[in-house]
Amino acid sequence: MISDSDKLQEIITIDSDLNKIQDQDILLERILQVARRLVNAEAGSIYIVNDGKLEISYSQNDSLQAKLPEGQKLIYNIFKIPINKKTISGYCAKTRRIVNIEDVYSIPESAPYTFDPFYDKVSEYHSQSMLAVPMLSNMGNLLGVLQVINKRAGSEGYEPFTREDELLINHFANNVVITLERAQMTRALLLRMIQMAELRDPKETGAHVNRVAGYSVEIYERWASKKGIPDHKIQKDRDNLRMAAMLHDAGKVAISDIILKKPARFTPEEYKIMQHHTIFGAKLFLDEQSEFDKLARLVALTHHENWDGTGYPGYINLETGLPEKTDADGQVLGRKGKEIPIFGRIVAIADVYDALRSKRSYKEAWKEEDVLEELRSLSGSKFDPEVVECFFEVYPQLQQVAQRYQDQEAQ
Repeated sequence: MISDSDKLQEIITIDSDLNKIQDQDILLERILQVARRLVNAEAGSIYIVNDGKLEISYSQNDSLQAKLPEGQKLIYNIFKIPINKKTISGYCAKTRRIVNIEDVYSIPESAPYTFDPFYDKVSEYHSQSMLAVPMLSNMGNLLGVLQVINKRAGSEGYEPFTREDELLINHFANNVVITLERAQMTRALLLRMIQMAELRDPKETGAHVNRVAGYSVEIYERWASKKGIPDHKIQKDRDNLRMAAMLHDAGKVAISDIILKKPARFTPEEYKIMQHHTIFGAKLFLDEQSEFDKLARLVALTHHENWDGTGYPGYINLETGLPEKTDADGQVLGRKGKEIPIFGRIVAIADVYDALRSKRSYKEAWKEEDVLEELRSLSGSKFDPEVVECFFEVYPQLQQVAQRYQDQEAQ
């Protein structure tokens, strides 16, 4: 059993690790993992305030996870609840008080909140002890609610969360809010850049780039795990990749409106001009200050390269704009196979998948089964076959990403 002093020391160490995470989604997932470990909770959820409601951001459950095939993640519904006193998390958010319940099925009738057993029935799980803690900024603003479920008691069974658990989780929640606020600010800055691109290209929406980024992270995690890449590198790459994938088409801001907003197919000349958005985007990150800059440059430059070498822009010197490799006819050579960085290969399929399944001003959304068949048919030509395989292995997680980041008209 870890002593309370050791747990406090662990929080200090964890704070340092969490401060290295820049992306909001990656951070929230990690916060919930750490919070559960600190109080030995089998399950938990983290809610973030969004449009005046609590939106579930991540949910974890070790018992249900253990029933899934290796490598598959727990799928949960994305939903919002009002900030009022009727639910446990809503009450915690409304009153900004810690809520510690010994048994959610024995809540007295006099309590203002109730427990909805619907999800227990659907998942065949039994919630018992529950601890909900408000996440408050230094200014007293509510950021969300951290909720842990079923404190383990030995090898089996559950026990109530203690007063010490309350203090520990509350201390942890208070410590991470600064990190969370910084991650939210980073996300906001990225989305503002996307909004600038959206003014030029209506296809480049915040929902689209968040979906492409979310798909890319899930595909990469499966690919990296199969390759035996160490977990610490996977976690670092996930953080940078998610942000880099959001900016994959940032170079479109340098393309003429006449081309970007054309509601018809491009002429060969127009298509050639459009291809330059990969180079313009990569140039934004030439002054490399971090691993993120390097990864963002690779993604922007190579997410339209094809596995068989027929993509673009090919081997171009970013500083001079001149070809670095040409064929016998003097045409620039495209990158081929594993010459394309893995991050470019992954964002390529994530981007095409989302484009095909999304409605646009110039086309209707494809049926899902037609999209999947198209991706299969392009394995080995446009896409890396291994990446396509990983795509289908994590397909349930991709559907959850799509549910989280729906287009405005679909919500």
